[in-house]
Amino acid sequence: MTPAIAHLSDPHITTGPLAAAPAEALSRALRRVLTLDPQPDCVVITGDLVDRGSAAEYQVLHEVIARFPLPLHLVAGNHDDPAALLGEFGGTRFVGAPDQPHPDQPHPGQLSPEQLHYAVDYPQFTLLVLNTQVPGECGGRLGAAQLAWLDQTLARRPQVPAVVCLHHPPIPIGMPFLDGMRLADGAELGEVLARHGNVARVLAGHVHRSITAAFAGSTLAIAPSTYLQSGLVLREGLPNYVPEPTSFLLHLATDSSWATHTVAVSHAAAPMGG
Repeated sequence: MTPAIAHLSDPHITTGPLAAAPAEALSRALRRVLTLDPQPDCVVITGDLVDRGSAAEYQVLHEVIARFPLPLHLVAGNHDDPAALLGEFGGTRFVGAPDQPHPDQPHPGQLSPEQLHYAVDYPQFTLLVLNTQVPGECGGRLGAAQLAWLDQTLARRPQVPAVVCLHHPPIPIGMPFLDGMRLADGAELGEVLARHGNVARVLAGHVHRSITAAFAGSTLAIAPSTYLQSGLVLREGLPNYVPEPTSFLLHLATDSSWATHTVAVSHAAAPMGG
């Protein structure tokens, strides 16, 4: 079967009076994933899983995704709190693969908040999840230790395509406000990726828009939010977050490369699974 990854982002799950809309939006996107034929190997959600990083919000997220039947992998974003995230999901299938720990990677249940990165081996690709969250900051950073881990892990299966997942885009995307809070060590990430010829895609979020760009000999694909999208503000100024139609990305291996499809979700014609 052709390898495929459904790529969702920025659900911003919350609690209180405004909790219903983002939770329903994520649930709707996941139900849309289940209508794909064939279904993807896995789903990855590239950060800003919740809005305030509270334990209660992660409990709501867990309720939304608990019964999802496909493998699903969570990435930390700047709105997330790694300690609270691991408090809810540590040791579960959502942050690593508990049944296949790597020699150089602790069991997911032993991850510390500072080390919320992991790799999952699929037969036809390797999924690598990075943590770019910096406490108290909107922008992101990987740091030398995580970059070294990535370098070593990419070399472990050099003949197998690798898909690298993180929250913050590593390069400017032409929106000044959001470019000011991108990955601080994106150039260093590019140097690591360029040393390996097996990086099929770099998946990111944060922007609340669908964007693609060349990066480090591969393709950077930024997924839209399952909830609200940012307006296309190409000059200095704050973007507006608007209820535009939602979608997610489907990254699909082809005979010679990988292709990225946009899958509509919040549209009258979009089928939904149960």
